[in-house]
Amino acid sequence: MGCRATGPAPRPIVAQTSSLERVAAADLCVTSGKVSARGAGVMNVDTGGMRAVVRGDASRVAEIAFTYRGPSGATRPLASGELRRQIGLKLRAHDTCNLVYVMWRVEPSPGVVVSIKSNPGRSSHAECGAGGYENLRSDVPRVAPSIVVGERHVLRAELVGRSLRVLADGEVAWEGRLPRAAFAVDGPAGVRSDNGNFDFELRVPGEPKHDAPCGWR
Repeated sequence: MGCRATGPAPRPIVAQTSSLERVAAADLCVTSGKVSARGAGVMNVDTGGMRAVVRGDASRVAEIAFTYRGPSGATRPLASGELRRQIGLKLRAHDTCNLVYVMWRVEPSPGVVVSIKSNPGRSSHAECGAGGYENLRSDVPRVAPSIVVGERHVLRAELVGRSLRVLADGEVAWEGRLPRAAFAVDGPAGVRSDNGNFDFELRVPGEPKHDAPCGWR
């Protein structure tokens, strides 16, 4: 698990990137952990936990292209106590207590998982902790490819009305309607990672509002 091997050569992926723009590191509001710029819209995270949203964003579509480099240098169990390695997207991120997660897990249980975190009236981690999570079931269950060190993958989430469609490497990995609790509040798209070293590009429609203030909406 501690191996940082180079791994096999990346396999070809057809990424659906039309009308999406790369988000620069300077346009992320990082609320936990650290993101480093690698140039030309490529960023790196190598920490036990990272949370960020796109400055001034209001997207219903977001995409992340990433390469897993191995476990992070330092690890941090989740609030539940589980040590999980994963990276993914945040949607409608009103605050740390109320949002939608679309995560691609590396281990211990690989796969794409969609969940909401709903804590009405609460807005800080001190108030909600790990409470309010609900993993959602897909209408069309599919098995996403396992994530291997050195391979490049693309995760895309498209929200239309109450319906969410998730593509993993261009194939549908999750599809269904979100519960009403997911729409009680609204907010920007963003990115989350846990206990992994990832190079990644985050993409949203249009250009971020560079002068928009950071902080939850």
